[in-house]
Amino acid sequence: MATTSTTGSTLLQPLSNAVQLPIDQVNFVVCQLFALLAAVWFRTYLHSSKTSSFIRHVVATLLGLYLAFFCFGWYALHFLVQSGISYCIIIVAGVESMHHPMMIITQKITSLAYEIHDGMFRKDEELTPSQRGLAVRRMPSLLEYVSYTCNFMGILAGPLCSYKDYIAFIEGRASHMAQSSENGKEEQHGKADPSPNAAVTEKLLVCGLSLLIHLTISNMLPVEYNIDEKFQATASWPTKATYLYASLMAARPKYYFAWTLADAINNAAGFGFRGYDKNGVARWDLISNLRIQQIEMSTSFKMFLDNWNIQTALWLKRVCYERATFSPTIQTFFLSAIWHGVYPGYYLTFLTGVLMTLAARAVRNNFRHYFVEPPQLKLFYDIITWAVTQITISYTVVPFVLLSIKPSFTFYSSWYYCLHICSILVLLLLPVKKSQRRKSTQENVQLSRDKKFDERENSLGQNSFSTMNNVCNQNRDTGSRHSALTQ
Repeated sequence: MATTSTTGSTLLQPLSNAVQLPIDQVNFVVCQLFALLAAVWFRTYLHSSKTSSFIRHVVATLLGLYLAFFCFGWYALHFLVQSGISYCIIIVAGVESMHHPMMIITQKITSLAYEIHDGMFRKDEELTPSQRGLAVRRMPSLLEYVSYTCNFMGILAGPLCSYKDYIAFIEGRASHMAQSSENGKEEQHGKADPSPNAAVTEKLLVCGLSLLIHLTISNMLPVEYNIDEKFQATASWPTKATYLYASLMAARPKYYFAWTLADAINNAAGFGFRGYDKNGVARWDLISNLRIQQIEMSTSFKMFLDNWNIQTALWLKRVCYERATFSPTIQTFFLSAIWHGVYPGYYLTFLTGVLMTLAARAVRNNFRHYFVEPPQLKLFYDIITWAVTQITISYTVVPFVLLSIKPSFTFYSSWYYCLHICSILVLLLLPVKKSQRRKSTQENVQLSRDKKFDERENSLGQNSFSTMNNVCNQNRDTGSRHSALTQ
C-alpha cells in the first residue's frame, strides 16, 4: 500500500512508532480489524433473513469503498472508476480480460469476464465441469458487479471468490448450497444456517501466532543476509542451505497473517461455508487461501503451489492454464509475473519457477513409482523430497523478496546457478511424459472436428444410408476414445 489518507496517518502515527511498523501496514491491520467487527455486525443485523439483497449489496459496497479511502486516500477512486470502466467493457466486449495494478480486483474482473463468456457465449458441452459450475448465465447489474469487486470483506486482501458464490451468499443461499469444484454440481443441505464462530476463532489464533512470529523471528533472519559478502565467503554449503531455508520460512508468516485474517473476516460475515464433512462438521474453507501444514511439509513443488495462495492458483488455472493452446505452464507463470507487478525479481522468480516445475514433474514421473513400497522406503523418499522441495522453493523465491535485479543475480551467482543447471539437465536427460491434460485436449479437439465434419456432410443432403453410417462411425469412434481416456 503505497499511499495512505492524511487523517488515517495522523491518528495512527503513535501506534506505528510504538510497534515499529510502517504506517501503511498499521492502517492495513486497523482496517482489517474494523472489517472483522463490521462483518460480525453485517451477519447479525443484515442477515439475508432480515433484509433484502439490495441493502446487503449497498452496505457491503459502501463499507468497502470507505476502507479503500481510509488506506489510499483519493487514490481509492481508482477502485470505483476502474470497476465502472471494466463493467462497461464486459457489457460491450463480453470476455476480454484486463490487467490492472489492483491485484484482487484484476482477478475478480477477469474471472467474471470468463464466467460470463462461458455462461452466455459457449455451449455446455464445450465447458469443463468446473467451468460449467461457475458459468454466469445472465449479465450482472451494476450494483451486483460493484458489490462483488469492492465489498468490504475482500477489497484490501481478498481472497478471490467466484461471482456465483458471492451472489449466493448475499442472497442467503450459501448456507443451503455448496458448490463442488470437482463435478460442477450443487449439493443441497437441509441443515440450519451454520455458525462460523469456531472457524473464526481458530483463524484469529493462527493470525495472532503468525503476527508474533513475524514481529520477532523474521527480523532475526533477514533474507538479505543470503547475499552478504562475508557470509558468502565464509559459510559452508550446509550453512548456506540451512540459512536459506530458515530465512525464507521466517518470511512466510506475514502472508499467513494477512490471508488468514482476510479469510476470518469473510467467515465472520457468513461467507465461506463449503458444506459439511462426512462427520457433519461445517467446513469454512470455500475461499481459504492457504494450508499452512501442507505448505511446511510439502514433498513436491506442485504440493507447495497447490497449498500456497490457493485462490490465485485457481484463478491462474481457470483463466490461463485450462484455456492455453500451447505451453500452458509457461504462459501461466508469465501471467502470474505480470499480475504481481513490474519488479524484475518477480520475473526472475517465475521464470525460475517454470524450470523447477517442469524438472520436478519429470523427476516425479520417472522415479516416484520406485519408492511407493515398502513403507520404510516411502518414508525415506518423503524425507529426501521434503528437503529438496524446501530448498528449491527457497532458492526460487529469493528474487521475489529482493525485488531488484542486481542482488538477485548476486544470490544466484553465489550458488553458481546450480539448481538452474540441474533443472536443465533433468529436462534434457529424462523422458517427459505427455500430460493427461494434453491428451484429453487433443482427443476433444479431434472429436469436435469429427462432429463438425459429420454435421457439414449431413447439411449437404446426404442420403439416409450415408447419414446412418456417419452416425454409427461417430458413435464407435466416440466409444473408443472414451475407453482410451478412462484407461
